[in-house]
Amino acid sequence: MNDSMTDHGVTGSTAGGSAVRGSAVRGLGARWAQVPAWRRDVALAVGLALVVLAGAATAPPGRTELDPIGYVLLELPALVIAARRRAPLAVLGVATACLVAYEVRGYPGVVPAVPVMFALYNVVKAGYRWPAPLATLVATLVGGFAGGFLSHPGRADPYGRQQWILVVGWMVASSVMAEVSRQHRAYLEQVEQRALDAERTREETARRRADEERLRIARELHDSLTHSISIIKVQAGVATHLARKRDDPVPEALVAIQQASADAMRELRSTLEVLRSDRDGDGGTDPAGNAIGGSGDDRARDSAGGLDRLDALVDGTRRAGLPVVVTVGGQRRRLPTPVDRVAYRIVQEALTNVTRHAGPATATVHLTYGPADLTVRVDDDGHGNGGADVVPGVGLAGMRERVSALGGSLFAGPRDGGGFRVRAELPLEKSA
Repeated sequence: MNDSMTDHGVTGSTAGGSAVRGSAVRGLGARWAQVPAWRRDVALAVGLALVVLAGAATAPPGRTELDPIGYVLLELPALVIAARRRAPLAVLGVATACLVAYEVRGYPGVVPAVPVMFALYNVVKAGYRWPAPLATLVATLVGGFAGGFLSHPGRADPYGRQQWILVVGWMVASSVMAEVSRQHRAYLEQVEQRALDAERTREETARRRADEERLRIARELHDSLTHSISIIKVQAGVATHLARKRDDPVPEALVAIQQASADAMRELRSTLEVLRSDRDGDGGTDPAGNAIGGSGDDRARDSAGGLDRLDALVDGTRRAGLPVVVTVGGQRRRLPTPVDRVAYRIVQEALTNVTRHAGPATATVHLTYGPADLTVRVDDDGHGNGGADVVPGVGLAGMRERVSALGGSLFAGPRDGGGFRVRAELPLEKSA
């Protein structure tokens, strides 16, 4: 049992050590990838120069001792590797020429073939798959065999031939690795492109479905509301005309119905224009009531209006039988369009709720212009919901969505002393 526990402990330690080493290697690779490309190329060239110098120093003696020309032919292929990204074919040509000259002159070793392998790798990876690599392999074989013939005239050198065949084999392996790397990179690019195309297709499909739904909503609104509101407007107009024709007093409620139906028809028509506008000119509206798009923004501004229509709204509410008092605090000024529209909609919805639910009551509208926000408060002294919990309807939910879209806050609930209160704080900076 102790042996088993020991074995498990050794295995666990080995696995943990492998994980740590793997993590360290990945960390080094990530840091190396962050180094600028030109610095990496210079470091590779310097490293290769040291490698070929050490290889030549430890190689068996050649027909010719290393002289200044030999050192140039030895180091130049390694140093030009620094330009492998900018001129891969030129680098390969220089490295191959130096290798052939090095071997023909009979200098020791075959270590100049190492820079040629790196140059071959970059050329094939850059897309030059056949002519240049094939010429390099042929030149290498010819140069190697020529150097062997000059070193051993009149007799065969099996070791030298085998040596150069192995060198060419390593060059072929380098070319194959480069082709595999190139194909893998092309595959990854295709996968990324397919992912982008799929994402674009999904976005286009979602946009098309949204457009279709927008048109369907426009049709439903037109079919269900336009006819009904038109009938209300016509009947109210006829009743008003008949009353005036008989010299009877026209009820204020009838005038309010006529005016409200006319306003509703105008807003509905403008809303339908926004919904039916094309996708390029308009993207609809956000929860705050902001139109998305150039031409649609103007139509939405006309349909939604702003606090400049507050007086008309208050007059219509008063004609409907609800006393309304408006107070303004702070320096009244022009507001950002989204804030202006949302403030108007809050007052409109709040006064509608007072008319429907508060019973006999008086409503008070407070507008407070602060340095960085606008506070809208609508109070009434009616019986409200009779102390029961407030159940948000569609109107309150829409009001909350509009305020949240601007980054503001909303309170809607009973107030001390009876009645109901709606209070919204709308920031100006986020909406400017």
